[in-house]
Amino acid sequence: MTSKRRSWLTGVGLAVVAVVWIYPFVWLVSASLKSSSEVFGKGLDLVPSEVRWENYARAWTDVGFASYMINTVLITLGTVFLVIVRSALAGYVLGRHDFAGKKVLIGVFLLTFFIPEGYTIIPITQLTDQLHLLNTHVGVILGLGAGGHVAATLLYAGYFRKLPKELEECAELDGAGPITIFFRVMLPLAWPITATVFILTFLFAWNVYLLPLVFTLSDPDLRTLAVGMTVFVGEQSTDWSGLAAAAVISLIPAIAVFAVLQRRFVDSIAGAVKQ
Repeated sequence: MTSKRRSWLTGVGLAVVAVVWIYPFVWLVSASLKSSSEVFGKGLDLVPSEVRWENYARAWTDVGFASYMINTVLITLGTVFLVIVRSALAGYVLGRHDFAGKKVLIGVFLLTFFIPEGYTIIPITQLTDQLHLLNTHVGVILGLGAGGHVAATLLYAGYFRKLPKELEECAELDGAGPITIFFRVMLPLAWPITATVFILTFLFAWNVYLLPLVFTLSDPDLRTLAVGMTVFVGEQSTDWSGLAAAAVISLIPAIAVFAVLQRRFVDSIAGAVKQ
């Protein structure tokens, strides 16, 4: 088989995989422009008989997705900030310092990594209630960002472990203290890991459902986008076209942020390899 034919077959195979991968997203956009009865009535047909832009208007204004968007942005950015700072600090200690019980602590970290969210929701809710932070943005941010976040911590620990000790020694000679060394020397060097943690935490906080649902049960105005989609599901029927429009609205910011930061992340990795 010639190289030209091999590349042609590879391109065709990748195109087929791309179509299969993209089709559900295209179907979602198509469903958001149809009537509820037409969503499943025309099978796999992607072309709506009549484009209904009012589905987006209904989701944005009538259902209150504008306020849900604001809540989601505030909670997501607060969670990302908290996770990056906590994970970077913990990873710096684990990666750069040796102390008694370090291996035991890492082992406990790894064990908590496999605990499902449902097993911890009750103690987290009780603790947040005792702090009088239920039904608040701060309570949701602490609930999402104050957990173990083992993967992020270990990513930082592994990266900091590989940095030369001369960096800290030079900073100490210039009179820098531990906090200055961390925030002005070590953390900026870890920006490839920070980009990764930002992307993963952003997607997690943007799409999480269980904890925001429990924390905002008595105050629907604090709902996030993921929780707010439940308003389209009734006891007798489901507004499928409105639900699809709401899903598209919630996906657009996440896809945009991921696309922008993914490119920066790839560039940062390439720069790190060159150095």
